[in-house]
Amino acid sequence: MLKEHIKGDVTFMYATLKGVQQEFVFSGAMKSFHARKQQLEKLKQMLHQHEQEFLRAVNKDLNKQEAEAFMMELGTVHAEITHALESLEEWMEPVNVKTPVTHTGSKSYLVNEPYGSVLIIAPWNYPIQLTFSPLVGALAAGNSAVIKPSELTPHTSSAIAAAVRATFAQEIVAVVEGDAKTSEALLKQGFDYIFFTGSVAVGKIVMKHAAEHLTPHTLELGGKSPVIVAEDAKLDLAAKRIAWGKFTNAGQTCIAPDYVMVHESVYKDFLKKLKKHTYNLFSQRTKEGTFTQIVNDKHFDRLAAFLNDGEIVLGGQSSKEDRLIAPTLLTDVDWDAPIMQDEIFGPILPVFPFKSATEVLVRVRSLPNPLALYVFSEEEQTQKLYTEQLSFGGGCINDTIMHVANPYLPFGGKGPSGIGAYHGYESFRTFSHQKGMLKQTTAFDMPLRYKSGKVMNKIIRSVFK
Repeated sequence: MLKEHIKGDVTFMYATLKGVQQEFVFSGAMKSFHARKQQLEKLKQMLHQHEQEFLRAVNKDLNKQEAEAFMMELGTVHAEITHALESLEEWMEPVNVKTPVTHTGSKSYLVNEPYGSVLIIAPWNYPIQLTFSPLVGALAAGNSAVIKPSELTPHTSSAIAAAVRATFAQEIVAVVEGDAKTSEALLKQGFDYIFFTGSVAVGKIVMKHAAEHLTPHTLELGGKSPVIVAEDAKLDLAAKRIAWGKFTNAGQTCIAPDYVMVHESVYKDFLKKLKKHTYNLFSQRTKEGTFTQIVNDKHFDRLAAFLNDGEIVLGGQSSKEDRLIAPTLLTDVDWDAPIMQDEIFGPILPVFPFKSATEVLVRVRSLPNPLALYVFSEEEQTQKLYTEQLSFGGGCINDTIMHVANPYLPFGGKGPSGIGAYHGYESFRTFSHQKGMLKQTTAFDMPLRYKSGKVMNKIIRSVFK
């Protein structure tokens, strides 16, 4: 077991940490169901024991209030662990697959094995959830893990490090705190698997490092996730669910609605309802100073500049000192405006009218594949039109962001919005190498494969055609 602090060269320290974890995994210590179950139970117990420290930390870093922080940070991880504990024994069983007639006498099956030591690089927007949710999959699959929390939420990073070090031996789970240079040093170590959640720009850097070692990896990124409100949608309910999904966590959610396209026939009515629900849900919190903060001054300045990209019909108030921007609705936004070039990742929502489904398809396809897409319509044909003809990671019909909280659904992007997926069984699969195995009988030996000539040629052709 490594000492908590290792003096000397960090490259040597990280390489040693990875090596100790690999040795532990490859010793078979995490092979059994009971060993993995024990680690998942320890994780769940840790979340309970350190709950108040976690809640205080995210409040200090992001001004998240307790109810929202528990639901969006801790609650989803508890659900993931519970699902894994209930399903793990079944997930670990070898899976029998069909064997062709050419392999008479043999049976074929799939076996999942851990990769070894995995690196989990977590983001700042949901610093607890997006650290521990992938860890659930890593432990369920029998791996050890090195966690790198975000330096942009330092109180939460410190709380995570303290809780993990008090709960796990470092050969099972270790935490390394630090900035981007620390992440880069870790990426150079050639871990057995890399799981990264963050921006597209940093995701490309992670992928380059992974390529150097041919390391398998999952990238959970983002993108401009659209909302489409059809003319037959239940407008009041749509407006309420869109407002909540967008402005929860001050819009700092990778699957938050990034812009809304509303059929022109209901545009004015919808906008009126969206203003009402946004105000009702968040105005008091904005006045009281309990609305989630922007993570730092750099992100605040970027978002504040977007306020000039359209007409503000609600909100627009901001305080750099408090890093607060009120939930803001923009209209008359140019599609070429800066706010439409990258993911907003903040409490500003552009709203556009549209005339036809074709216009929606063209607009959404002109942007990189989004991580999520949301369609509000009562007509199944309309729902299918957008969800089947547009490319995106995942999404909801008549709701926003709730698909991410379902451990039975895989969560991940496509193309620029991400590579790979996780949650529930998909997390177990993500952190497992699947070996294809064939077990041949020794009771007899088929002689055909050893023969040659014209007769054999005819037999082979008849079998494989």
